[in-house]
Amino acid sequence: MDMKRDYYEDIQLLDGKVLWFWFLMLIAALVFLPFLMPNYYIYMVNYMAINVIVTIGLNILVGYTGQISLGHAGFFAIGAYITLLMMIHLNIPFPIALVIAGFVSAFFGFLLGLPALRLEGPYLAIATLGFGMAITQVIGRWQLFGGRMGLEAPELYLGPFILETDRQLYFLIVPIAFFLLWAARNLMKTRVGRAFIAIRDSDIAAETMGVNLTMYKTLAFAVSAFYTGIAGGLMAFLLGFINPSSFNFILSIYFLAFVIVGGLGSILGSVMGGIVMTWLMLVLDKIQELPYLGAALVAFSEQWMSPAGLPNIASIIFGLIIILLVVFEPLGLYGFWIRTKIYWKTWPF
Repeated sequence: MDMKRDYYEDIQLLDGKVLWFWFLMLIAALVFLPFLMPNYYIYMVNYMAINVIVTIGLNILVGYTGQISLGHAGFFAIGAYITLLMMIHLNIPFPIALVIAGFVSAFFGFLLGLPALRLEGPYLAIATLGFGMAITQVIGRWQLFGGRMGLEAPELYLGPFILETDRQLYFLIVPIAFFLLWAARNLMKTRVGRAFIAIRDSDIAAETMGVNLTMYKTLAFAVSAFYTGIAGGLMAFLLGFINPSSFNFILSIYFLAFVIVGGLGSILGSVMGGIVMTWLMLVLDKIQELPYLGAALVAFSEQWMSPAGLPNIASIIFGLIIILLVVFEPLGLYGFWIRTKIYWKTWPF
């Protein structure tokens, strides 16, 4: 009988030879992947990995703790700008600057978590929305952050090595994403993770059972902001340049959509949501280059819409995909994964 006698048995990475085999196959595939793919696809993988980090962090807050946030673009901006400023003005090495940026974001997350003690639902959503919009306004008007012109990322040194290409960045971004994924999975199995889930299910019942709401609600915001700040620091170097317009309200909506589409309260769902939705975003950004469909949409846009209407078509398609997925599978992509596992376990009966 597969019986666990200790909560910390859940933290072990894998618990079977078959799982270890496929895990090692995955690691091998990730190692050789950048040597077999064109440069643009490596860029896509890096972009996906960064969005996976954000989605995991936001899912800890929204899916596991039940606290809504529409201001994570603000934490994303804090992570990106603090990382660059530490390296440009203080000559701090990248790994240290990235960790500091994550903790600065976590501090602002803690501050934003204080209103969560008295607010919930749409009121909390508006409070977090105001935070995200305020951050971009402050950054855009403060010359230290480059104002509206933004900042250019410096050369990225990692020890004696300089990382310039997307392929080189791949071996930095993907391992960080994998480590943070493993850390989040383990966190949800510990006392802290169980407290988050108890608060999500019923904060009154959780408090009656001895869960400190003040500590765990603010901690959830801080952990979520830490993940997002780390992702922001990595994104600054992936793009090479950042400005305040890159961290608008729509970005926060996208982050929340990643979580919902992937599956609330699921680490695997966060990975799936971050990968699939990022792929859709990048594909739809170049919708005019799609065979057959692209030419037809360009003609439709020129005939019935404004000259700049094609990006709007991409947004419409993106929105329709989200609506259909949520309507037909409320559990998101993780729900499809569960159905697929059940089907193959009972196949062909």
